[in-house]
Amino acid sequence: MKLAFLAIAIALIGTALAPSSTLVPTQTATGVPLDAPWKIRVYELARSKFLHPAWGWQHSERNYDLGLELAREDGLHVDTDVLFAAAFLHDMAAFMPCKDRRLEHGACAALQSPAILRADGFPVAKIPAVQAAERTHMYYMTPGTDPAAIVLHDADSLDFLGAIGAARMLALTGASAASFAPAVRTLRMFVRVIPSRLVTRSARRLGRQRVAELNAFLAALQAETRNGRAT
Repeated sequence: MKLAFLAIAIALIGTALAPSSTLVPTQTATGVPLDAPWKIRVYELARSKFLHPAWGWQHSERNYDLGLELAREDGLHVDTDVLFAAAFLHDMAAFMPCKDRRLEHGACAALQSPAILRADGFPVAKIPAVQAAERTHMYYMTPGTDPAAIVLHDADSLDFLGAIGAARMLALTGASAASFAPAVRTLRMFVRVIPSRLVTRSARRLGRQRVAELNAFLAALQAETRNGRAT
């Protein structure tokens, strides 16, 4: 009897100490339900492979969450399957590059993601919409008429502005960078260019707020680096 209890105790301790990575996730970090097997596999791919503070899975999850918010505020009907897949795979070329390095990274994602989605059981008829959203997600692109592509484009653009935009660009400087002056120049370009590229009313409203935040940050940085001479 004692041996039986001991065996049970050891089994319970082993279960408690098992690494959390063996557990199948039921929702994302921000609470998005992983209510289909393909979503679990795409999310696990992103969490395990797409690791970078600027382009990684956190950026993808923000894009999905914000894309839904923009759609709700503008009254757009978005296919959440398409938005989820495109949001989590749109920057995959940063981690899984195409053989042709000249391809724009959204075009590369559109080339590579169908095989992943088919293998994971994603609805095949929706793959072209995912590809279209991936191709046009950047601020310098023009999305088509599909709501998922529109809100992904706007959410991705907004993630270049505000405090998060500053954090992302500074994260790209890296340990070997001579200074963060190039990141500052890029942020100033974003302030000039991105607002006019936003499509939805809600994104334009949020864009104004985030531009103000980013301008305040850049002004403070300018002052604290001796008018930018010590960046």
